[in-house]
Amino acid sequence: QVQFVESGGGLVQPGGSLRLSCVASGLRFDTHTIGWFRQAPGKERERVTCVPKSISAPRVNFKEGRFTTSRDSAKNAMYLEINNLRPEDTAQYYCAASSNVDCERGMNYWGKGTLVTVSS
Repeated sequence: QVQFVESGGGLVQPGGSLRLSCVASGLRFDTHTIGWFRQAPGKERERVTCVPKSISAPRVNFKEGRFTTSRDSAKNAMYLEINNLRPEDTAQYYCAASSNVDCERGMNYWGKGTLVTVSS
């Protein structure tokens, strides 16, 4: 049975940074396409980062480096680092993984989410 446990969400001031963690059981992150998604109140879920399984780099930057996804094979974990947080980053954040080769075919496995609130 595949299970993801996310942590690291919370209340952060604008301009701050945060690192979300996602630990998997029943699946290896280093052999799957992985990504982070978010859903803000009243909005549809959107993709934040996605790393195809063909990419072996341990850290990948997105959106001009404001978002970084990394993997730790030893811990079977993945992380999302967010810099320069803005109020519009407030959302429920989900880690996800897929056996697909790219990011366009959807994700098969999802965590339950962790809430990030950006406010002063």
